[in-house]
Amino acid sequence: MPLVMPRLYVILDAALVHGSVLELAEQLMDAGVRLLQYRDKTGPAASILHTSEQLAQLAHKSGATLFVNDRPDIAFLAGAGGVHVGQDDLSVEQARSIVGPDGWVGVSTHNPEQFAKAAATSADYIAIGPIFTTTSKANPDPVVGTELLPQLRASTSKPIVAIGGIRLEQAEAVLQAGAHSVAVISDILLAPNPRERAAQFLQRLDAVKLRH
Repeated sequence: MPLVMPRLYVILDAALVHGSVLELAEQLMDAGVRLLQYRDKTGPAASILHTSEQLAQLAHKSGATLFVNDRPDIAFLAGAGGVHVGQDDLSVEQARSIVGPDGWVGVSTHNPEQFAKAAATSADYIAIGPIFTTTSKANPDPVVGTELLPQLRASTSKPIVAIGGIRLEQAEAVLQAGAHSVAVISDILLAPNPRERAAQFLQRLDAVKLRH
């Protein structure tokens, strides 16, 4: 069944979470967030699996969906909704063979060529970015801006997730440009009150009247 993308997609980057990632996830889901990704680039596999299992249980109780970054094996074992892979990870089809027919697979792209290749796979959604300058990656790809979004939107029926440096005041324009969903990391995780910040995003994004 097709994945219906909520307008807000929060990425729980373990490197930016101060305190309990479970408590933060619970606060965000209480605020109305219905799509989260757990990203831990440095932790041991057993620890990532344990946290992913707990997050998946929380998501299930809240009617939310959890994706695990990079690791389809952990996503499957944790009972997560799916996996998100990058350009240097397993391919979409390899990841799908691991998460199984009921799991969703998303993929990151950083330019029109990568996007076109992703559109030809069985990916359930395609992320494009960084839309703006981002500080959540050590070596980010070149900024793509919002100008590409209408062109990409016209090229596929797959949901598009815009990611990279997106702040509250830019979120509406990103949706209006062609994205189905806005992925946010720093502007929510590093906010003084992440729950309140997520609620502000949801309020703004839910009010956007899309033409696509």
